Amino acid sequence: MARLLGVDLPRNKAMKIAMRAIYGVGPKVAEKVLTEAGVPLDKSSNDVSEEEVNTIRKCLEAYPVEGDLRREIGLNIKRLKDLGCYRGVRHRKGLPVRGQRTHTNARTRKGKAIAIAGKKSIKEMK
Repeated sequence: MARLLGVDLPRNKAMKIAMRAIYGVGPKVAEKVLTEAGVPLDKSSNDVSEEEVNTIRKCLEAYPVEGDLRREIGLNIKRLKDLGCYRGVRHRKGLPVRGQRTHTNARTRKGKAIAIAGKKSIKEMK
């Protein structure tokens, strides 16, 4: 099993798919890095040699991935919160940031729906 940047790559997968387990590596970056390193895209993650892993690791240094990328994104969000701009306020409140509607939907950002306490059905009085 190959290990890159502190992440265990999934077994029995093509390298172009297995590399996506690394935070910040998507289809395009994985393909570009593998061609740069000279590793076949369809080679299984089980069959990768140590030399190939080292060349992939060197090629990945050009991209912000894993800890560096997480830190950079966290600092960007913190900056928005400190500025008090609209996007920062939305981050602070845990609401959608990019203009999505919140009257319905937005359950991923807002969390599980909470029932309104004490609300009872209205019965007709006679």
